Amino acid sequence: MPAVHRPGLRVGSALTIPESELTWRFSRSSGPGGQGVNTADSRAELVWDAAGSAALSPVQRERLLARLGPRLVDGVLTITAYEHRSQLRNREAARARLADVVADALQPPSPTRRPTKPGRGARERRLEAKKRRTDVKRLRRPPDD
Repeated sequence: MPAVHRPGLRVGSALTIPESELTWRFSRSSGPGGQGVNTADSRAELVWDAAGSAALSPVQRERLLARLGPRLVDGVLTITAYEHRSQLRNREAARARLADVVADALQPPSPTRRPTKPGRGARERRLEAKKRRTDVKRLRRPPDD
């Protein structure tokens, strides 16, 4: 299989993380692979320094650090993949996972909800349901003779 040159990791249309900012570490996996697990370094860790990345604008960096705060260690995001038997597939899984995590964190915040009051029909339905429950419970009581 020929080597594929990648300019960087594409994260949506607004961001591409340069390959030079991504660091790989490999180790033995505990996942599937039989006896090959004991010899092959198939577990892949993808490390990206989000706090020091030149690819992010100040607004993107602020949003990313705020949303990924618990996942970051000193501004560094680490993604681990070991679900596949081959290192190559684990590398692809880690790249895809990093792109998904960063894309989700960079989404603009959703607009705040404007509080609304229930409509007239909803109020009438609620009161009608309460009356029906009252009648049911009244019929369960012993008669007042």
